[in-house]
Amino acid sequence: MAEVLVTLRVMPRSVDVDLDKLEQKIKEAISPDRIQRNPIAFGIVAFNVIKIIPDEAKELELLENKLKNIQEVGEVEVTEITRSL
Repeated sequence: MAEVLVTLRVMPRSVDVDLDKLEQKIKEAISPDRIQRNPIAFGIVAFNVIKIIPDEAKELELLENKLKNIQEVGEVEVTEITRSL
């Protein structure tokens, strides 16, 4: 089965969110292949989360829902999808 590399931007619900705790919750929820912080503006930091998943329609939706179910997460956006070899 083919796999895809998905990059998601995860925004905290507010600037008051403890970023270390949020990063840990993201790791526990989806075990990302890579996660990095990306300063946006005015103290707002987004997480760029990279995860390799099976190339099936429901897998991406499941991944997004797991992230959206984290209380401190405000927004989840898929920024890139690349088919892996």
